[in-house]
Amino acid sequence: MNTGIEKFDARSRRNLVGVHADLVRVVERASEITPVPFVVIEGVRTAARQAELVKAGASQTRNSRHLYGLAVDLAAIAGNEIRWDWPLYFKVSDAMQRAADEEGVPIIWGGSWRKFKDGPHFELPRNIYPDPNP
Repeated sequence: MNTGIEKFDARSRRNLVGVHADLVRVVERASEITPVPFVVIEGVRTAARQAELVKAGASQTRNSRHLYGLAVDLAAIAGNEIRWDWPLYFKVSDAMQRAADEEGVPIIWGGSWRKFKDGPHFELPRNIYPDPNP
């Protein structure tokens, strides 16, 4: 769906550097079909950045899939600004799941987790895409 907003900007492309090619394909396809524009706010993270997020309470693990390029965080855009309203993330998730199905790539949405719901987070499953040995 074309909303007139540049959904896949230079920042998003930069933040996909080092992310697994399967996940990049899903994100790119989702950006074409989503009713809610989004930007990629984080792909690969350093261990230091992950430790900062754990300390701030924004993450609950030091062994994030972001460390290995197996996760991305997407931020919904509404009214030309990043928004954190949950209804927007359900729509982004629907686009990501549809794109994943089309690409034949399984994904996990952080918004479906039981304890620590993370609407912007999407990752490849560990059983199919294991963490490389650090």
